[in-house]
Amino acid sequence: MISRIDLRGAALPEGQALRSLLPRADFDVSAALEKVRPICEDVHHRGDAALIEYGEKFDGVTLESVRVPAEALAKALADLDPAVRAALEESIRRARVVHREQRRTGHTTQVVPGGSVTEKWVPVERVGLYAPGGRSVYPSSVIMNAVPAQEAGVESIALASPPQKEFGGLPHPTILAACALLGVDEVYAAGGATAVAMFAYGTESCPPANMVTGPGNIWVAAAKRYFTGRIGIDAEAGPTEIAVLADATADPAHVASDLISQAEHDPLAAAVLVTDSEELAAAVERELAPQVAATKHVEDRILPALKGEQSAIVLVDSLDDCLKVVDAYGAEHLEIQTADAAARAQRVKNAGAIFVGPWAPVSLGDYAAGSNHVLPTGGCACHSSGLSVQSFLRGIHIVDYTKDALAEVAHTVVTLAEAEDLPAHGAAVKARFGWKVPTDK
Repeated sequence: MISRIDLRGAALPEGQALRSLLPRADFDVSAALEKVRPICEDVHHRGDAALIEYGEKFDGVTLESVRVPAEALAKALADLDPAVRAALEESIRRARVVHREQRRTGHTTQVVPGGSVTEKWVPVERVGLYAPGGRSVYPSSVIMNAVPAQEAGVESIALASPPQKEFGGLPHPTILAACALLGVDEVYAAGGATAVAMFAYGTESCPPANMVTGPGNIWVAAAKRYFTGRIGIDAEAGPTEIAVLADATADPAHVASDLISQAEHDPLAAAVLVTDSEELAAAVERELAPQVAATKHVEDRILPALKGEQSAIVLVDSLDDCLKVVDAYGAEHLEIQTADAAARAQRVKNAGAIFVGPWAPVSLGDYAAGSNHVLPTGGCACHSSGLSVQSFLRGIHIVDYTKDALAEVAHTVVTLAEAEDLPAHGAAVKARFGWKVPTDK
């Protein structure tokens, strides 16, 4: 059901050589880019008409307008199962507790007497959030995108989610209900690359955004790449991943269930166990079959994911080698189920989020830990972070120098400008002192 990669018996290679030995899904954004390019440009030129046409082509719905009416949001919230509403409200509450602590405050540094640099933090003015609507419905993604944007102080927040034929061309009602709970009242029935293009270019009904965030399929990732430079993006999210670093103390039933939990997202989802215990590996393999048989989405998602080239049990000689492997892999979600899980978590360098011990499964982070579940995939955790309040803020430096403070450093500025063969840079300083530069003190 899941393959093995045995790296025991020799020293592990370093860097890319080690990464090349580890499982990873084939996710070719470059190839998809050429297919989304004409779609994005069509939205640019025809606006809402193109969005409506693509809704019919891709989603099988006929829309009169892509903007979701306010009454539809209100109805979705009124009709929401009370238990689901309570769960969403608790998820929102916990996310706010964590993300509110991420707020940044301005700071002034007095470099010299009369010379200061202040860094102020300014939120992005308008963001477009994306909530997927393919194999599953993700109100949790609405929360994970909207809460940090709101806590950052973003004034204009819009959300897009694909139109659903079974709901009269509206996004899934649970998505709409989550928007209503969060106070996000600008919602559009648009999916995939068309939604990203709508936010990037703007249409008759949707003003352009400065930034687009949120997970999605390969077409969303390709559209984000297409618009990079025109708008800000969070990341080109690929298929979800879980890596479990475990030793012989781990409960194989827990490990198996956690691997399955991420495999049910998508046939390309990655489930990876890294262990130094042959006994645990064998026990997890025994646990997988009955647990898979007892769950949903087996044939269309879980089995293809577990059997795919992106999933494996990786055996190594020691727990130190386990750490080397998970750092090379850079998982979106990393669980650590070892005897010294908390201490080992502190040694991890590359992961989107780390889940410590047997009572912190990835599912907790998906919904109600308070952490964010929009995380870097495809090994990007070695250079990128998950979505946070910081994602929606821009740091701006304010430079304030007096005449005396500039005079003190003028010679340094002129010298460096001339060293770079940019004499006009130096002249801009000289002009302020009658073209006679004071000597640095």
